[in-house]
Amino acid sequence: MRSGRRRSGCCDNRRMSATRRFVKYTFLKLDPAWRRQPGEQREQDKREFLAACEDFADGHLLQSFSLVGTRGDAELMLFCEAENLDRIHEFHVVLAQSGLMRWAEIPYSYLGMRKSSEYSEDERLVARGLRGRYVFVYPFVKSREWYALPAEQRWRVMQGHIAVGREYPGVDNHTAYSFGIDDQEFVVAFDTDDVGTFLDLVQRLRSTEASRYTVRDTPSFTCLAMSLPRALNALDGERVSLEAGLGAL
Repeated sequence: MRSGRRRSGCCDNRRMSATRRFVKYTFLKLDPAWRRQPGEQREQDKREFLAACEDFADGHLLQSFSLVGTRGDAELMLFCEAENLDRIHEFHVVLAQSGLMRWAEIPYSYLGMRKSSEYSEDERLVARGLRGRYVFVYPFVKSREWYALPAEQRWRVMQGHIAVGREYPGVDNHTAYSFGIDDQEFVVAFDTDDVGTFLDLVQRLRSTEASRYTVRDTPSFTCLAMSLPRALNALDGERVSLEAGLGAL
Protein backbone atom coordinates (compact mmCIF):
# COMPACT_ATOMS: atom_id res chain seq x y z
CA MET A 1 0.00 0.00 0.00
CA ARG A 2 2.83 2.41 0.80
CA SER A 3 4.44 1.89 -2.60
CA GLY A 4 1.07 2.62 -4.24
CA ARG A 5 0.90 5.94 -2.45
CA ARG A 6 4.40 6.77 -3.64
CA ARG A 7 3.37 6.12 -7.22
CA SER A 8 0.31 8.32 -6.78
CA GLY A 9 2.42 11.15 -5.36
CA CYS A 10 4.87 10.84 -8.20
CA CYS A 11 2.06 11.07 -10.74
CA ASP A 12 0.65 14.10 -8.91
CA ASN A 13 4.04 15.80 -9.14
CA ARG A 14 4.26 15.04 -12.85
CA ARG A 15 0.78 16.43 -13.48
CA MET A 16 1.63 19.55 -11.48
CA SER A 17 4.87 20.01 -13.41
CA ALA A 18 3.03 19.59 -16.70
CA THR A 19 0.72 22.49 -15.82
CA ARG A 20 3.61 24.88 -15.15
CA ARG A 21 4.73 27.18 -17.90
CA PHE A 22 8.10 28.70 -18.69
CA VAL A 23 8.63 32.45 -18.78
CA LYS A 24 11.57 34.22 -20.38
CA TYR A 25 12.77 37.81 -20.06
CA THR A 26 15.14 38.72 -22.90
CA PHE A 27 16.90 42.10 -22.87
CA LEU A 28 18.45 43.47 -26.06
CA LYS A 29 21.05 46.14 -26.73
CA LEU A 30 21.75 47.47 -30.25
CA ASP A 31 25.19 48.28 -31.61
CA PRO A 32 25.18 52.09 -32.16
CA ALA A 33 26.55 51.42 -35.66
CA TRP A 34 23.14 50.02 -36.63
CA ARG A 35 21.66 53.51 -36.40
CA ARG A 36 24.11 54.65 -39.09
CA GLN A 37 22.74 52.10 -41.55
CA PRO A 38 20.50 53.42 -44.36
CA GLY A 39 16.89 53.92 -43.34
CA GLU A 40 15.65 51.27 -45.78
CA GLN A 41 17.96 48.67 -44.23
CA ARG A 42 16.89 49.54 -40.70
CA GLU A 43 13.26 49.25 -41.73
CA GLN A 44 13.89 45.82 -43.21
CA ASP A 45 15.72 44.70 -40.06
CA LYS A 46 12.77 45.79 -37.94
CA ARG A 47 10.29 44.02 -40.18
CA GLU A 48 12.19 40.73 -39.96
CA PHE A 49 12.33 40.99 -36.16
CA LEU A 50 8.62 41.79 -36.04
CA ALA A 51 7.79 38.80 -38.25
CA ALA A 52 9.68 36.42 -35.94
CA CYS A 53 7.76 37.76 -32.95
CA GLU A 54 4.47 37.59 -34.81
CA ASP A 55 5.05 33.90 -35.53
CA PHE A 56 5.64 33.11 -31.85
CA ALA A 57 2.78 35.32 -30.66
CA ASP A 58 0.35 33.17 -32.65
CA GLY A 59 -0.63 30.94 -29.73
CA HIS A 60 1.81 32.21 -27.09
CA LEU A 61 2.05 35.15 -24.74
CA LEU A 62 4.56 37.72 -25.95
CA GLN A 63 4.89 41.30 -24.74
CA SER A 64 7.35 44.06 -25.57
CA PHE A 65 8.85 46.83 -23.47
CA SER A 66 11.21 49.72 -24.11
CA LEU A 67 14.11 50.65 -21.84
CA VAL A 68 15.29 53.57 -23.96
CA GLY A 69 16.00 56.32 -21.46
CA THR A 70 15.84 54.11 -18.35
CA ARG A 71 18.95 51.93 -18.81
CA GLY A 72 22.23 52.40 -20.62
CA ASP A 73 22.88 48.70 -21.17
CA ALA A 74 19.50 47.51 -22.52
CA GLU A 75 16.98 49.08 -24.89
CA LEU A 76 14.30 46.46 -25.54
CA MET A 77 12.80 43.68 -23.46
CA LEU A 78 10.70 40.76 -24.69
CA PHE A 79 8.62 38.84 -22.17
CA CYS A 80 7.36 35.51 -23.44
CA GLU A 81 5.69 32.44 -22.03
CA ALA A 82 5.43 28.92 -23.43
CA GLU A 83 4.47 25.40 -22.49
CA ASN A 84 8.00 24.02 -22.81
CA LEU A 85 11.62 25.02 -23.30
CA ASP A 86 11.65 23.73 -26.87
CA ARG A 87 9.22 26.42 -28.00
CA ILE A 88 11.23 29.17 -26.28
CA HIS A 89 14.38 27.79 -27.92
CA GLU A 90 12.74 27.75 -31.36
CA PHE A 91 11.53 31.32 -30.93
CA HIS A 92 14.99 32.63 -30.15
CA VAL A 93 16.52 30.66 -33.03
CA VAL A 94 14.07 32.31 -35.46
CA LEU A 95 14.61 35.67 -33.79
CA ALA A 96 18.37 35.36 -34.32
CA GLN A 97 17.79 35.04 -38.07
CA SER A 98 16.37 38.56 -38.30
CA GLY A 99 18.52 41.38 -39.60
CA LEU A 100 18.12 43.34 -36.37
CA MET A 101 19.71 40.59 -34.28
CA ARG A 102 22.90 40.79 -36.35
CA TRP A 103 23.41 44.14 -34.66
CA ALA A 104 22.11 43.17 -31.22
CA GLU A 105 23.49 41.56 -28.10
CA ILE A 106 21.59 40.03 -25.18
CA PRO A 107 23.24 41.53 -22.08
CA TYR A 108 20.67 40.01 -19.72
CA SER A 109 18.44 36.97 -19.96
CA TYR A 110 16.29 35.41 -17.25
CA LEU A 111 14.48 32.08 -17.41
CA GLY A 112 11.86 30.95 -14.92
CA MET A 113 8.90 28.70 -14.36
CA ARG A 114 5.47 29.44 -12.95
CA LYS A 115 4.87 27.68 -9.64
CA SER A 116 2.50 28.14 -6.73
CA SER A 117 4.08 29.83 -3.72
CA GLU A 118 4.39 27.90 -0.46
CA TYR A 119 3.61 31.15 1.36
CA SER A 120 0.42 32.13 -0.44
CA GLU A 121 -2.81 30.47 -1.52
CA ASP A 122 -2.82 32.36 -4.83
CA GLU A 123 -2.72 29.96 -7.79
CA ARG A 124 -0.67 31.51 -10.58
CA LEU A 125 0.11 28.65 -12.94
CA VAL A 126 -1.74 29.99 -15.98
CA ALA A 127 -0.41 32.44 -18.53
CA ARG A 128 -0.69 35.94 -17.14
CA GLY A 129 0.41 39.05 -18.93
CA LEU A 130 2.06 42.13 -17.46
CA ARG A 131 -0.74 44.69 -17.45
CA GLY A 132 0.75 47.87 -16.01
CA ARG A 133 2.09 50.82 -17.97
CA TYR A 134 5.43 50.27 -16.22
CA VAL A 135 7.15 47.00 -15.42
CA PHE A 136 10.09 46.46 -13.05
CA VAL A 137 12.14 43.27 -13.37
CA TYR A 138 15.04 41.91 -11.37
CA PRO A 139 16.71 38.59 -10.48
CA PHE A 140 16.44 37.55 -6.84
CA VAL A 141 18.56 35.30 -4.62
CA LYS A 142 18.03 34.47 -0.95
CA SER A 143 20.71 33.38 1.52
CA ARG A 144 21.27 29.75 2.48
CA GLU A 145 20.45 30.78 6.05
CA TRP A 146 16.90 31.46 4.89
CA TYR A 147 16.40 27.91 3.67
CA ALA A 148 17.88 26.56 6.92
CA LEU A 149 15.10 28.21 8.96
CA PRO A 150 12.20 26.00 10.12
CA ALA A 151 9.30 26.04 7.68
CA GLU A 152 6.99 27.58 10.29
CA GLN A 153 9.39 30.47 10.83
CA ARG A 154 9.76 31.12 7.12
CA TRP A 155 5.96 31.12 6.80
CA ARG A 156 5.61 33.67 9.60
CA VAL A 157 8.28 35.95 8.18
CA MET A 158 6.78 35.86 4.69
CA GLN A 159 3.29 36.67 5.93
CA GLY A 160 4.64 40.00 7.19
CA HIS A 161 6.33 40.59 3.84
CA ILE A 162 3.16 39.76 1.92
CA ALA A 163 1.06 41.98 4.22
CA VAL A 164 3.18 45.00 3.24
CA GLY A 165 2.66 44.22 -0.44
CA ARG A 166 -1.10 44.13 0.01
CA GLU A 167 -1.01 47.71 1.25
CA TYR A 168 -0.18 48.69 -2.33
CA PRO A 169 -2.97 47.16 -4.46
CA GLY A 170 -1.95 49.24 -7.46
CA VAL A 171 1.24 47.18 -7.79
CA ASP A 172 0.94 43.60 -9.03
CA ASN A 173 3.63 40.98 -8.43
CA HIS A 174 4.74 38.33 -10.92
CA THR A 175 7.30 35.86 -9.56
CA ALA A 176 8.83 32.99 -11.52
CA TYR A 177 11.00 30.24 -10.05
CA SER A 178 14.48 29.57 -11.45
CA PHE A 179 16.03 27.02 -9.06
CA GLY A 180 18.55 25.01 -11.05
CA ILE A 181 17.49 26.33 -14.46
CA ASP A 182 19.16 29.76 -14.29
CA ASP A 183 21.64 31.61 -12.08
CA GLN A 184 19.04 33.33 -9.90
CA GLU A 185 16.46 31.62 -7.69
CA PHE A 186 13.55 33.82 -8.76
CA VAL A 187 12.74 36.33 -11.47
CA VAL A 188 10.63 39.03 -9.86
CA ALA A 189 8.48 41.44 -11.88
CA PHE A 190 6.07 44.12 -10.73
CA ASP A 191 3.69 46.04 -12.94
CA THR A 192 1.92 49.29 -12.10
CA ASP A 193 0.68 52.54 -13.60
CA ASP A 194 2.32 54.57 -10.81
CA VAL A 195 6.11 54.51 -10.51
CA GLY A 196 6.05 56.44 -7.23
CA THR A 197 3.84 53.85 -5.58
CA PHE A 198 6.25 51.10 -6.61
CA LEU A 199 9.20 53.04 -5.22
CA ASP A 200 7.38 53.47 -1.89
CA LEU A 201 6.57 49.76 -1.79
CA VAL A 202 10.18 48.71 -2.35
CA GLN A 203 11.38 51.14 0.31
CA ARG A 204 8.87 49.65 2.76
CA LEU A 205 9.90 46.10 1.90
CA ARG A 206 13.51 46.92 2.81
CA SER A 207 12.44 47.15 6.44
CA THR A 208 10.73 43.74 6.63
CA GLU A 209 12.33 40.82 8.42
CA ALA A 210 12.43 38.86 5.16
CA SER A 211 14.68 41.49 3.59
CA ARG A 212 17.63 40.56 5.80
CA TYR A 213 17.88 37.24 3.93
CA THR A 214 18.26 38.87 0.51
CA VAL A 215 21.61 38.19 -1.17
CA ARG A 216 20.95 39.79 -4.55
CA ASP A 217 18.12 41.73 -6.16
CA THR A 218 19.97 43.59 -8.92
CA PRO A 219 20.24 44.59 -11.70
CA SER A 220 16.85 46.25 -11.68
CA PHE A 221 15.15 47.12 -14.96
CA THR A 222 12.56 49.87 -15.42
CA CYS A 223 10.53 49.06 -18.54
CA LEU A 224 7.84 50.95 -20.42
CA ALA A 225 5.06 48.79 -21.86
CA MET A 226 4.33 49.49 -25.53
CA SER A 227 3.56 47.80 -28.81
CA LEU A 228 6.49 46.08 -30.47
CA PRO A 229 6.37 48.38 -33.52
CA ARG A 230 6.58 51.41 -31.23
CA ALA A 231 9.40 49.85 -29.18
CA LEU A 232 11.32 49.07 -32.37
CA ASN A 233 10.84 52.60 -33.65
CA ALA A 234 12.27 53.90 -30.37
CA LEU A 235 15.56 52.15 -31.15
CA ASP A 236 16.49 54.68 -33.83
CA GLY A 237 13.83 57.37 -33.47
CA GLU A 238 12.56 56.69 -36.97
CA ARG A 239 8.85 56.32 -37.64
CA VAL A 240 8.42 53.19 -39.70
CA SER A 241 4.93 52.04 -40.64
CA LEU A 242 4.96 48.79 -38.70
CA GLU A 243 1.79 49.41 -36.69
CA ALA A 244 -0.24 47.00 -38.84
CA GLY A 245 1.66 44.05 -37.42
CA LEU A 246 1.01 42.18 -34.16
CA GLY A 247 -1.86 44.30 -32.92
CA ALA A 248 -1.27 45.00 -29.24
CA LEU A 249 2.31 43.74 -29.22
